[in-house]
Amino acid sequence: MKKSKLDMTVRITIAVVFGVVFGIIFGDIASSIKFIGDIFLRLIQMSIPLLVFGQIIEAVARLNPKELKGFGAKTLVIFVLSSMLAAAFGVLMALTFKPGSGVNVAGFGQGTEIAVQNISIKDTLLGFFPSNIIDSLAKGSIIQIILFAIFFGIALSQYMMTKPSSKVLDVLTEFNEIIIRLITLVMKVAPIGIFVLVASTIGTLGISVILPLLKYLAVYGLATLLFLGLWILIVSVYCKFKPLRLIRNMTEISTMALATTSSAITLPIALKDSNNKLGIGHRITKLVLPLGMSLNSNGSAMHMAITVMTIAGIYGHVYSFSGLLYIIIISTLASLANAVVPGAGLVSLAIIVPQLGLPLESIAIFAGVEWFVGMLRTILNVTSDVFTALLVAKGENAIDYDIFYGRDEKIPTLTAYDVLETEETKKK
Repeated sequence: MKKSKLDMTVRITIAVVFGVVFGIIFGDIASSIKFIGDIFLRLIQMSIPLLVFGQIIEAVARLNPKELKGFGAKTLVIFVLSSMLAAAFGVLMALTFKPGSGVNVAGFGQGTEIAVQNISIKDTLLGFFPSNIIDSLAKGSIIQIILFAIFFGIALSQYMMTKPSSKVLDVLTEFNEIIIRLITLVMKVAPIGIFVLVASTIGTLGISVILPLLKYLAVYGLATLLFLGLWILIVSVYCKFKPLRLIRNMTEISTMALATTSSAITLPIALKDSNNKLGIGHRITKLVLPLGMSLNSNGSAMHMAITVMTIAGIYGHVYSFSGLLYIIIISTLASLANAVVPGAGLVSLAIIVPQLGLPLESIAIFAGVEWFVGMLRTILNVTSDVFTALLVAKGENAIDYDIFYGRDEKIPTLTAYDVLETEETKKK
């Protein structure tokens, strides 16, 4: 008989729970073992530039020009619209619930240093283009790597047309498979790494650090939950999915996003489960998910919009309609430059806060809750990438419903009304 093994999702969830308990009880000890968690993060991050580089080149090279213009353009449109809607939703939630009201800024951020980021929109856009791809790979500049990989993939596709006998693409495919296998090996120790990361964070900061900003976290959490619900409704109706099945099939992706607070570290799991649990075709996932990691940051756009509005509320700043529109636009643009590693939120805020006439030192107010905010930001970043891939795949007839539902289940035909029904109502 085969030995039963706990699912990776269950193991990670257990690691998170035990990490919180361990951090609360053994604060100093938990803080001292943080380097073990950092080793785990580095083991994952060391392969991410090569993973993104190889996956996008292969995906673009295997597309014909019509496909690239077709679902490639559709992907970018969804990215832009969804990120702007996320930022707008964040502004709306902040206007409704006013998370900055009643927050006392005295004593916040003492001893916290925030680097000034005097970066204009032009500088941000210029930073998308690499001057040296080797330097970009070394620094892990994901958006520069993506741009170069797209051009390289187009050039390789044209080369393959002139020399169809070339084995370059086959070698690249095998290289990508080796990188995936390498990451799979590292993921075997994910529960240990995540346990240490959670324990050290709680041990260092303590639960009390979130108390002054509970309203801010509650509003941001509610906004994230509602926006995710909207995404699930749209995808379920358009793709004719059972919503609960969709949520279940994305459990491991969501758990990894919450636990690691990193889109980059979650990418390998997202690629695997999108193919093996959601039934999305490989040609879609290999292009959309790596692209989305930098170009579709719904969570980051919402985070910056809500946080800026919270800071404005703390300091009594009031914006006109045009000012609110500017916040939405700049939050969306800044989300494109958002780093895909834990703790990048403060850097992104340092880019836009000075441009909105708000004090730079206000960013330090949120330093203590960055890890908790990162959980919410990352789950929306990651799931919105997967939801985009599902919308694109449906339009390209590239969803395998047998994989999504399990090969022994019948595929239902759903209406919008069916999506809104609960499972209990259906049984009755």
